[in-house]
Amino acid sequence: MTDTRTDISRVGVVGCGQMGAGIAEVAARSGLEVMVAETTGEALEIGRTRIVASLTKAAERGKITEVQRDDALDRLTYTTNLGEFADRDLVIEAVVENEQVKTEIFRVLDQVVTRPDAILASNTSSIPLVRLAVATSRPDQVIGIHFFNPAPVQRLVELIPALTTSDETLKRAEEVVGGMLGKHTIRAQDRSGFVVNALLIPYLLAAIRMFESGIASREDIDNGMELGCAHPMGPLKLTDLIGLDTVASVADSMYAEFKEPLYAAPPLLQRMVDAGRLGRKTNYGFYSY
Repeated sequence: MTDTRTDISRVGVVGCGQMGAGIAEVAARSGLEVMVAETTGEALEIGRTRIVASLTKAAERGKITEVQRDDALDRLTYTTNLGEFADRDLVIEAVVENEQVKTEIFRVLDQVVTRPDAILASNTSSIPLVRLAVATSRPDQVIGIHFFNPAPVQRLVELIPALTTSDETLKRAEEVVGGMLGKHTIRAQDRSGFVVNALLIPYLLAAIRMFESGIASREDIDNGMELGCAHPMGPLKLTDLIGLDTVASVADSMYAEFKEPLYAAPPLLQRMVDAGRLGRKTNYGFYSY
């Protein structure tokens, strides 16, 4: 039997968008005390509404009981002040995939989190962890904890230690993610894209290039992979779900690191991002929602 004990009980989540809200929900459902931070009261309220709706839907579908839903909601608190994260054992940053923004958050967290053994983690899908780690005075306690969307449903979490991450930090992260949160963890080296996106992004970009060049329609591309390869979702639908801006950001990060042409974002993807057609989050991407 797996030992699920951990010394982590108070979690902070920075960002309450789609990923941050999902991570906060997972932690609260697992019995952890969770504080969620956003930049504005409006963004915080949108995030809180997202979490409540997700937990309510889980209860309606019988995934959890109404008591479990209410208990999870009771474990959640919200703030616009990162200074309230002082007592957190683990903080997971889940904001926009932008290195400058994330680096600044880690600098602030380094100042405000007072627990000497606190883990500072990033949910980044492509940014080198070592760059975030060296922005702090405790680079040995910084690690990547990369959830997949939707976090309450997807079982996998990538753990990415930086060159500076201590064995103890990696061990504790594995204990909380694999034990308390009940996720299946895999380890990845601190290379842009890690394991999953290093395989997934070239596939998505190839589908976009195929559509852009007129080789096949969006429906035929997606049906080909769904019905021919038994994928649960075609690549263009999946790009809409992930967010075209996120796919472009990951592609740019991977291309910057490896200079491989297959990682270069196609012009159509860049134009759609410029036009604000980001997929499901804006109700328009390769499909309309």
